[in-house]
Amino acid sequence: MPVTVVVGGQFGSEGKGKVAHFLAKEMGAKIAVRVGGSNSGHTVIGADGQPIIFRHLPTPSILPDVMCVLGAGSYVNVEVLLEEIRRSNLSPDRLIIDENAVLVSDDEILEEQQSNLQATIGSTLSGTGAALAKRISRVSGLRFARQDSRLAAYVKPAIPFLRDSLAKGQRLILEGTQGFGLSILHASDYPFVTSRDTTAGSFISEAGLSPLDVDEVVLVLRAFPIRVGGNSGNLPNEIDWDTITAESGSNAEIIEHTSVTRRLRRVGRFDPAIVRKAIAVNNPVSIVLNHLDYVDAECRMLDRLTFKAGSFVLKVEEMIGRRIDYVGFGPSKLAHRGACLKDLNLREFQHGRRQ
Repeated sequence: MPVTVVVGGQFGSEGKGKVAHFLAKEMGAKIAVRVGGSNSGHTVIGADGQPIIFRHLPTPSILPDVMCVLGAGSYVNVEVLLEEIRRSNLSPDRLIIDENAVLVSDDEILEEQQSNLQATIGSTLSGTGAALAKRISRVSGLRFARQDSRLAAYVKPAIPFLRDSLAKGQRLILEGTQGFGLSILHASDYPFVTSRDTTAGSFISEAGLSPLDVDEVVLVLRAFPIRVGGNSGNLPNEIDWDTITAESGSNAEIIEHTSVTRRLRRVGRFDPAIVRKAIAVNNPVSIVLNHLDYVDAECRMLDRLTFKAGSFVLKVEEMIGRRIDYVGFGPSKLAHRGACLKDLNLREFQHGRRQ
């Protein structure tokens, strides 16, 4: 069946939003699904060239002919979602919120804010984890999307629509959130994890799909993995943003803040161990490597791979034992790896690889 699942292979912020938007356009997708909570922001570049951060909506929502779905495994901050609907100009006929999606209330947000989760594990304090814990505990008081009149125009069972669309052969992009290294089931750094499993299998379940629906899993990586700022867990080979700026040759400072809390991100050099484990669990068909302009700033200026960045791609392929299928070098730039490497002098390229 025509379902593509986009999943992160490190600790989040790998560029899944950019990839989901790119694939939706390239593959002519008619449906985009997102699950999870408001504790992760996905960035996409709008038609005006400005970045848009979505904490709930899938990034293909800015495309005019894509139907958007928030599955039952969603944890919705209504105010955040309504603002995103307004910004995207989404009419009710272009968005379905499954009736079993959970609403994150002020009580859950306050519960996390009054905890020590930010100090101990770097939590975003969005209330997502508290709402999920209530759902698992099956306590009274949990509210669902079907119970909020502000969402009434968008709420209906999502599964009949998804099944009908897939039966018609329409391509569906399932935009997973966060990264494999944050999985509450499979990460090695518990308790420095998120409140959900962050693998392709889990995203499929949260969306209400079958594993038999999926014909492609796309694993998204970044050249320099990040973690949120503070005491957020192990980050092998940690460096700083000044080092990346200097090594890339960028004339402007390279620095990142989290899209939800705006905290300074921690950053490290590429570590193959977490990626190899993500590959083993998710078994991706395609792999994307983003942020190659952090390896060589000229990539973004020239709008192509340079020898330096191309050498890095080959080095990563050797480390993880898999071919990279797409390369990213800028907020909106994504290209097929083969075409990019073909533009380089391959004989010189292979010689540089041996060095």
